[in-house]
Amino acid sequence: MNEKTEEFYKRLKAELENTTEKWPTEYLYKFIIPASEAKVALIEKAFNNMGAVIKTNKSKNGNYSSVSINVIMPSADAIIEKYKEVSTIEGIISL
Repeated sequence: MNEKTEEFYKRLKAELENTTEKWPTEYLYKFIIPASEAKVALIEKAFNNMGAVIKTNKSKNGNYSSVSINVIMPSADAIIEKYKEVSTIEGIISL
């Protein structure tokens, strides 16, 4: 992981801890990926058995898919670990 990415995760953790009153809490993940059922399946697999509500939408031209995931997360560290887990999917953009 490069320095810029590590700095992003440190800032995210601090922000999550400062803005969240109690844990566990509901968190909304948003991703954009090149349109691919296989890549959507990889994201869904990462959140499998967590009680997540997953919504996908294709872009107007069908080149990309957006994936929104509502899930209860136990801590800021758990949120960041999930971001790291899905970051290995080629072409994924976290919003």
